[in-house]
Amino acid sequence: MKKFLFLHFYIFTFFAALLLSSCGTVKNVAYLQNSDSINFEKSRFLYDARIMPKDQITISVNTTNSEASLPFNLLLQNAYQQGRTISSGSGGTLMPYLVDNQGFINFPIVGKLHVGGLTKSEAEKLVTEKIRPYMAESENPVVTVTMASYSVSVLGEVNRPGTFQVSREKITILEALAQAGDLSIYGVRDRVKLIREDATGKKQIVTLNLNDANIVNSPYYYLQQNDVLYVEPNNVKAQNSKVGQTTTLWFSATSILISLTSLLYNILK
Repeated sequence: MKKFLFLHFYIFTFFAALLLSSCGTVKNVAYLQNSDSINFEKSRFLYDARIMPKDQITISVNTTNSEASLPFNLLLQNAYQQGRTISSGSGGTLMPYLVDNQGFINFPIVGKLHVGGLTKSEAEKLVTEKIRPYMAESENPVVTVTMASYSVSVLGEVNRPGTFQVSREKITILEALAQAGDLSIYGVRDRVKLIREDATGKKQIVTLNLNDANIVNSPYYYLQQNDVLYVEPNNVKAQNSKVGQTTTLWFSATSILISLTSLLYNILK
C-alpha cells in the first residue's frame, strides 16, 4: 500500500516539474542584432505622412486682416462636444474636416478640394492657391494643415496593448512598440505582423523581423495612420497556455486520488 501511495506522489511531482520546466529561456529577444553590417544610407530620407480617406484634418487660415481669413476658418459652435480640436488665429476653435472615400473635403467658399494622398505641406500649398483669388493682392495667407486623427494600434504579446495617438504625424515601428510598453518575453520578434489599408481600401499583411537591423531600410519602418501591429506569442507561451488549461484538472484529479489513497491506507493498515 505504501508503494501505491508513493507512486501517486511521484505522479504529482512529475506534473509539477513539467509545469516548471515549460518556463524555459527565450532566444532572439534582442532587436537589430546585425546593425554593424548594414548600409544605413538607404534609410536617409525624411518621412511625410499622407492624407488618407476617413482621416480628420484641421485647416487654419491666418491673414494680417482677420476679416479676410474668417470665411475660410470653419469654427465650432460648441468645442466641448467635439473631439480633438485646434484653436484658430481668430480666437475660435476649428472644426475638423472628414476626408471622404474619394479623398475630397468640402472647403468653405472654394468648394470641394482633393487632399487625399497629399502631404501636409502639399495640402497647405493647395489651399493657399485656392483661396488667394478671394483675397486682396496685398494679403499673404498662412495656411496650416494638421492631421487630427493620426493613430496606430498595437496588440498581441506586448505589455500595454492599445490604440495610440500620434501627435507628430510620424512614428516608427519601434516607437509604436515602445508606446505599448515593448514586447513581452513571450513575443515573437522575427514575425511581427503589420496590417495596413491603403487609400483604395486594399489591405495587406506584412511580416517584419525586429531582430534584423535592415528593418530601418524597410518601407514599413514608418507606420501610416490606422496601421495595426500584431505580435505573435512564441511556443513557450503556447505551451504554458496549454498546460494551464489541463494541469489544473490533472492536479485536482491527482490530489483527489492521493487523498483517497491516504484514506484507504489509514483504514486498511
